[in-house]
Amino acid sequence: MSDKKDVAIAVKNVHKDFVLPQNKNSSFKQAAVNIVRQNNKTTQHVLNGVSFDIHKGDFFGIVGRNGSGKSTLLKILAGVYSPTQGEVQVNGGITPFIELGVGFNPELSGRDNVFLNGALLGYNRKQVSKMYQEIVEFAELEQFMDQKLKNYSSGMQVRLAFSIAIMARNDILIFDEVLAVGDEAFQAKCMDVFEKYKASGQTVVLVTHDMASVKRFCNRAVFIEDGDVKGLGDPRKIADEYSKSNREVIERNLKNSNESQEVHEQTHLKAVIAKSPLSKRHVYRYGESMKIDIDLSSFPKDAKIESVGVNIFKTSGEHVTGENSRYEIKSPIDLTDTSRLSLEYTLNIKPAKYSLYIEAFKKEGVQAEAISKGFEFIVAQDDDISWSGLVELPHKWRKVK
Repeated sequence: MSDKKDVAIAVKNVHKDFVLPQNKNSSFKQAAVNIVRQNNKTTQHVLNGVSFDIHKGDFFGIVGRNGSGKSTLLKILAGVYSPTQGEVQVNGGITPFIELGVGFNPELSGRDNVFLNGALLGYNRKQVSKMYQEIVEFAELEQFMDQKLKNYSSGMQVRLAFSIAIMARNDILIFDEVLAVGDEAFQAKCMDVFEKYKASGQTVVLVTHDMASVKRFCNRAVFIEDGDVKGLGDPRKIADEYSKSNREVIERNLKNSNESQEVHEQTHLKAVIAKSPLSKRHVYRYGESMKIDIDLSSFPKDAKIESVGVNIFKTSGEHVTGENSRYEIKSPIDLTDTSRLSLEYTLNIKPAKYSLYIEAFKKEGVQAEAISKGFEFIVAQDDDISWSGLVELPHKWRKVK
């Protein structure tokens, strides 16, 4: 049983329903008709008795697929929504970073929006003035602060909103998918800030689809599915449970969008991923082999193809690896003798969705043709994985006396 003094947020049997009308009122006449008909309505049950405590000093993760109810829960924690049933007790001030654009006025300048957001968070003008320079410097927007916000890119708006949230520091900070937006440099800044929060015992609530972040930062987490709590406690176990729940959905979607892996994007260069041992859907276990067959037979026999390259990217953008045939097969390739190549990977990479980029080169650095889309595969979650990060590097532990 938790000491009430140690609880930052207590969520007690929270239900949330939304009433949805079945008939739209497109005119005054239609509205009158619907009143007479007693316009039918349906009730959407989004949260079904959710309960948990967030303790002071917790870095608490909330995970769940889109539509699971986690964003609704977050808005209840932030005070945007009221629960239909149950209650949320908050001990301390909250700064929410839950949706891009909330609290921003696109017709005002960046400078004016800083003061507007500060006021919404309960700060007076003098207090915001003291924080202003730090906010602007962290956001790296000094030269844009007098421009209207509507002229900012979405990335610039995210940087400004995040900077305000972390500088106007409160007892409890709530972040929704902050690590899914912004460029790589901005995400690195977020990571640094989160490391400092974790070290200092700041109470943070983080909603994210990135299980690596849950494992890295969170000391506790909850898994929401279809409006119910499916798991609560150890963040590694929660992250693994969430990943497992995604597997079937991902496999089904991949099958529908990628039934045939043979690609003919260009006239000559063709390729196919061999069927995986796990299934016909190009879903692999960690450590399994994946074979890529590359067909050069459509090139003219006198074509000068020096080599073939294959790159693996995470669908979120990270470049995982790139291989080129020139380092293992004689270059240039003699098409009168060799018209097919194969490349086999051992997939010692993080469970995630990946894509391939395949190139044929006339000479080093000069591309002849490429297949830039059409190949996707998945490395599925595996309970036996004992490492974290993007790839597992060859390594060896030993005792040192």
